[in-house]
Amino acid sequence: MTVHTYKTTSGRDLIYEYIDSLSIDEIVDGYSVIEKLIQNRTDELHIKHWQGKISEVYFYKHNRLFYVTIENSDIHILHACRKQKNRTEKKDAEIVLKRAKEIFSQ
Repeated sequence: MTVHTYKTTSGRDLIYEYIDSLSIDEIVDGYSVIEKLIQNRTDELHIKHWQGKISEVYFYKHNRLFYVTIENSDIHILHACRKQKNRTEKKDAEIVLKRAKEIFSQ
């Protein structure tokens, strides 16, 4: 599978920036999750359908990666955040939906 992380128009990779800002254990687990997505080892991940074509994968200490799978097995990681409550924060949900719309309109 090919994994694409969300980048701003200026080229900043917001997914890796988020992961790199975490503790060492969280960083290791975050990179491990991305590697398993690349290797199509999704059976080893805790994945939950989120909304529409969007899923979320859990990793160390309540961190989440929101992603969508597009044709040809391309995975687009849209957003990364720490989920503190049972529900996704409104601002995080808005970011995920906006970025998914961008991906589907390309």
